[in-house]
Amino acid sequence: MSTGPSLIRILAVDDHPMLREGIASLVSSQSDMELVAEASTGREALEQFRKHRPNLTLMDLQIPDMDGIEAMVAIRSEFPEARIIVLTTYKGDVKILRALKAGARAFLLKGLLQKELLETIRAVHAGQRRIPPDVAAELADHTIDDALTTREIDVLRLIAGGNSNKLIADQLSLTEETVKGYVKNILSKLSASDRTHAVTIALKRGIIDL
Repeated sequence: MSTGPSLIRILAVDDHPMLREGIASLVSSQSDMELVAEASTGREALEQFRKHRPNLTLMDLQIPDMDGIEAMVAIRSEFPEARIIVLTTYKGDVKILRALKAGARAFLLKGLLQKELLETIRAVHAGQRRIPPDVAAELADHTIDDALTTREIDVLRLIAGGNSNKLIADQLSLTEETVKGYVKNILSKLSASDRTHAVTIALKRGIIDL
């Protein structure tokens, strides 16, 4: 296929070969698009972007060695005009917000790839932004929430690991009373009834990963 100026040149980044094959199949049937490169890790994504300078990148968030958001930040620090569509199965508002801040132009739920990929590619290439209604609703639900501090997230990760307040205090060089204060703040900010509930909410919203 000719790489004329009218073609939308695409880089696909996902660690699942079958998903990349699905994208390749959809794109290859279009006269105005070309899949110029693929990557399965964040570092590969940056290398392939440097090499091919695609018009548009499809980026999974959950990829090895440098996650999708870190890869987006790295790409856009070198190429500020890079247009990136985030592919995700995940609707946690914190990750979505981080991706937006990193420069995502659109979000595409993987379950809707067959139905919406081509239209989303053309829309973003034309300068539009696309956020699915349920993702937008998730963001709106939490716009007035108090964000957790970095230290509170550290405590929450250790809670998720099954640690008691005493063990958390030892690991973070804090007093047990200070940890109790952090736990109280975490429960309040997340509107959680107990520690387990707080971890469940934090995983769902993408505040922490296990």
